[in-house]
Amino acid sequence: MSIADLTDRQQVLYEAFYASTHNNECLDRRTEILVGLSAAVAMNCKPCTQYYLTKARDAEIDEKSISEVLAKVMAVAAGQKRLQVQEALNESDINS
Repeated sequence: MSIADLTDRQQVLYEAFYASTHNNECLDRRTEILVGLSAAVAMNCKPCTQYYLTKARDAEIDEKSISEVLAKVMAVAAGQKRLQVQEALNESDINS
């Protein structure tokens, strides 16, 4: 399923929702971009990652800040995979 599979009404509602996430009340522009970038990378969405990298460049967010965000995404992903493997080992007879 893709965004193109939505009905016209659903498409309008989705676009309104998505736009509202860029006009939030709590996050400054820099934080919103870095959060978006981290979510895009975590969800493995190439178009979104490219979008947020372009926004980061336009907002003059430095490479070091982007690297910090990517490191955090990598650390969370590694922790999740470690937990996944540990749970599988606990459910098997391998550690017995």
